[in-house]
Amino acid sequence: MKSVIFSRFFILLPWVLIVIIMIDIDTKRTFRSPMSARQRTQRTVASNLSTLPIIYAITPTYSRPVQKAELTRLAQAFRQVPRFHWIVVEDASSRSDLVTKFLARSGVSAYTHLHIFTPRRFKRAGMPRATEQRNVALTWLRQHRTKKDTGVVFFADDDNTYSLELFDEMRSTKGVSVWPVGFVGGRAYERPLVSGGKVVGWYTGWRPDRPFATDMAGFAVNLHVILSNPRAQFKRRGSQPGMQESDFLRQITTVSQLEPKAHNCTRVLVWHTRTEKPHLANEPKHRKDTLIIEV
Repeated sequence: MKSVIFSRFFILLPWVLIVIIMIDIDTKRTFRSPMSARQRTQRTVASNLSTLPIIYAITPTYSRPVQKAELTRLAQAFRQVPRFHWIVVEDASSRSDLVTKFLARSGVSAYTHLHIFTPRRFKRAGMPRATEQRNVALTWLRQHRTKKDTGVVFFADDDNTYSLELFDEMRSTKGVSVWPVGFVGGRAYERPLVSGGKVVGWYTGWRPDRPFATDMAGFAVNLHVILSNPRAQFKRRGSQPGMQESDFLRQITTVSQLEPKAHNCTRVLVWHTRTEKPHLANEPKHRKDTLIIEV
């Protein structure tokens, strides 16, 4: 009797082992499949991001009490934008320690730190602020990027506030794109007027006769347009106040070629929010702190 039982046991044992192995394999598949799905999703997202045009944001800056505060506000937004390259240009004879350390800790993974000092003679001649700095950034792009590179160039001044949606809007720019800007021209906003998908005029509170009645934060340019127009730059002399944008844009496009963004220019996604100049009258009246703290 025992021999019969043992013989049956040994006959069934291989089949029992096969069932156990199959259950184990199925269990592992069950637990691994969600992780594999996540990995596939991550790979897909990474692949899609790698095909996005890079946004090159050019930010002129200069030393003043609120400089670090202004740059901090920008960095909080910029470091959330995928495929983003920040070009920061100081109005100085050399790169400052403050900006150098700030950029290293900003969380923005791709950045370029440049500098150029604006000569006093240009300032006395009435040259618009940040002209030299924007031109140096354009020169850097022309020297370090080729027509094989895809990208969009945006002039992101450090006294503005930016919605993350704005970068999604500008990334598809083929030539020159435009949108509204809040708190400029003495009005709540300025914007391009759009009809039939084309810019036909400007809603503005200041000099509506300007060829391009927009703020520096109100347009973006495809990198190929910058590279294809190597002489296009911001004027050092002869540019009237408020005409810097128009003088630059008419070198590379026409009003009829502009690409309206932000729901046909009906949404404000950037604001000209200058930080209030701090009241520091008490600084010289009292004893200095024993520590030197960067503000």
